[in-house]
Amino acid sequence: MTYVGMDLHKNFLQIATMDDKGNLLQNTRIDNDLEAVNKFFQNMPDDHIKVVMESSSVWYNIYCYLRYERNLDVILSNPLKTKAIASAKIKTDKIDAKVLADLLRGGYIAECYVPDKKIMQLRDLVKHREFLVRLRTKMKNRIHAILLMNGIRITGAKQPFSKIYVQHLKDLQNYRIDGYIRLIDSLNCEINCVSTMIHRFAQEDRMASLLTSIPGIGYYSALLISSTIGDINRFPDSHHLCAYAGLVPTTYSSGGTTYHGRITRTGSRYLRWVLAECVHSHIRYQKDSNITRFYHRIAKRRGNAKATVAATSKLLRIVYWVLKEQREYRHITVKE
Repeated sequence: MTYVGMDLHKNFLQIATMDDKGNLLQNTRIDNDLEAVNKFFQNMPDDHIKVVMESSSVWYNIYCYLRYERNLDVILSNPLKTKAIASAKIKTDKIDAKVLADLLRGGYIAECYVPDKKIMQLRDLVKHREFLVRLRTKMKNRIHAILLMNGIRITGAKQPFSKIYVQHLKDLQNYRIDGYIRLIDSLNCEINCVSTMIHRFAQEDRMASLLTSIPGIGYYSALLISSTIGDINRFPDSHHLCAYAGLVPTTYSSGGTTYHGRITRTGSRYLRWVLAECVHSHIRYQKDSNITRFYHRIAKRRGNAKATVAATSKLLRIVYWVLKEQREYRHITVKE
């Protein structure tokens, strides 16, 4: 078996190869190009190669090529948990590649979950919409800042950026506000187009369709949750899913004393954000559900912020059982 450690960079790749006994065979630098990668691996026996690379901004293209085109055994390493590299006092590209290969040989790589291409495309789609919405919000905030700076109040409109509100903004004949309005109109068109695609994909996706049966979870939220989680069977129970989402408390134990602190906040921030939004929507429209009563009970003792986190964790446990048993929410009995 040949173990290959790849340290990925924007313009080049540092690749170290190692045999079963830990002997370094080569440690070379090649261009970050699929032709160069193909040339490097073409003289190696494909059935005796195991590859590890760290998760970075350039991993996906190379991973897909090695995994699907060359059918190699490829592992994506979690850089936050690769302590030997992160804490090294002497850190170079050659050392990083060598250490990755050595850790792979010993079976000490903290592996990242890599979903299939379909789920990756769905992730990109929902994240693209989230980016467009945040960009539109920035434009609206800039308009509010201009109005505030000039002491202008818009009256006669019930909601900001309604048709009447926008018309009042146009009547101000401010070139900056007019420019932002044009940008917002353009973003609205893009968001509507992406939302239509999300609605169609969510209806076609079995997992997303099941999640929409939970009050408070719409098509966009369902597709974001299902694409982020991926294969639900990789989690043995709902607690492991909450830990994956960073919704479990940190624990410090020493000398017989155990302290539980804030949530870990590991994993996808998109998943935690959308679950919190779904919780507030659920509480708003489901006044007598278990989650709503749980939220108000915690809020009285600990405050709204902590109640939101606790209710979010409870909602994620429901999500787990809906996906695990592949049944709609009204037929699910939460076991944990």
